[in-house]
Amino acid sequence: MNRFQPIDFQDLDDLFELIPDEELQLVKVLRNLVYDCIPEVQEKLSYNVPFFRLKRNICFIWPGSVPWGGTFEGVQFGFIQGHLLSHDGYLETGKRKYVRTKIFKKPQEIEFDKMSALLFEALEIDQKT
Repeated sequence: MNRFQPIDFQDLDDLFELIPDEELQLVKVLRNLVYDCIPEVQEKLSYNVPFFRLKRNICFIWPGSVPWGGTFEGVQFGFIQGHLLSHDGYLETGKRKYVRTKIFKKPQEIEFDKMSALLFEALEIDQKT
């Protein structure tokens, strides 16, 4: 625990207890998508949110109600090496140099084909490094 993160989750269950049901549903759908595309991926809490990695961190899922991420509505899905992905403006740059993100407010907004293609591309990038 530190001054930026007043809570220190021991595991995903701790996180799941904190976030609202709407966000929890989105987090679970997005986690399943990651595991469907990259079954061998390893999940770890970093900054108290789920990060997914093989050789390096590939992506993360950041619920908007987690207070130390700058609160926003919905759930943010981020690609660590997003600047290398061919996403045609689908992902947001924000103020970040490398990371690219997309915020979803409900599961129906998730374009599974597009997100799957981005996950496969992110996996290829991870394997090259």
